[in-house]
Amino acid sequence: MAVLFVYNRMLSDRELVVMQSAGISPWQNARPAIYFGLAMSVFGLYVNNFAIPDAEKAFADLEWQVKNDVSHLMFREGEFTTLQNGLTVFITAHEKDGSVQGVLINDERDPKAKVTVSAEHGVIIYTEKGPRLIMINGVRQEIDNKSGQFSSLSFDRYSIDFGTTSSGKKRDDSARSKTLTELFDAGSNPELTPQEANRYILEGHRRLMNPFYNLVMALLACTGLLVGNFNRRGQGKIISCSIAAMVLIEAGDLAFGNLCGKSLYFLTLLYANLIVPFIVCLYLLFFYNPAWFTRRNSNRSAR
Repeated sequence: MAVLFVYNRMLSDRELVVMQSAGISPWQNARPAIYFGLAMSVFGLYVNNFAIPDAEKAFADLEWQVKNDVSHLMFREGEFTTLQNGLTVFITAHEKDGSVQGVLINDERDPKAKVTVSAEHGVIIYTEKGPRLIMINGVRQEIDNKSGQFSSLSFDRYSIDFGTTSSGKKRDDSARSKTLTELFDAGSNPELTPQEANRYILEGHRRLMNPFYNLVMALLACTGLLVGNFNRRGQGKIISCSIAAMVLIEAGDLAFGNLCGKSLYFLTLLYANLIVPFIVCLYLLFFYNPAWFTRRNSNRSAR
């Protein structure tokens, strides 16, 4: 839209008319728009293939950590906190380094026994099975519910799992957080279904294609105004046609993208939706002459 506005303003102020009268070709007049489109395309390639995947991966890591760190977030100093049914934890104080002081745990998750664990301090770590609390210098006391037998054990180091059942689940990375190599190698990944593999491969092609729509849209915006006949009443028809072409290309991208999600054979149509408008614009800028259309109309009128 910015390119369309600038070139329409230059045409309204007769600047393009003067440059064309001075012998400057439409291709030469279109160079600023092409350079702008190329710059935006290069920027889009960087954003799509580096900035967004890194940001998505960092956000996914943070989201996964927060979801699995619910137990830690629920700890409050000087309060008894029930993390699960039958698991209660008491923390005396939180330290700046992330450790905790004065830990007391009452574990009744096992119906056969009751366990009470106390320790001087501890630290929370994260494993593949979920978050665990590592306690140092403490005592573990257990009472058998059936026999009433009591046992006590002093320890230097003891760990207990207090994560939820979902904390051990593997984090599901979205296609946007994958690298370009991972996306194109999705077909050989046995953990993915055919639909998921198609979606990943399609995402890889889109990362390479979508930035160049900036160049195509810039060409569409300026080509009609550069090769069309000048009209003192305005260039409303040409502008409307340019905008309609942009809308059709965007609609085609969405439609062909949905088809590619079902079958990768439609990738040809997806690339054609980008390449064909680009070639048409270049042809018009290099070879099209508005006088051809005028001469044909003149010949028909003479007949």
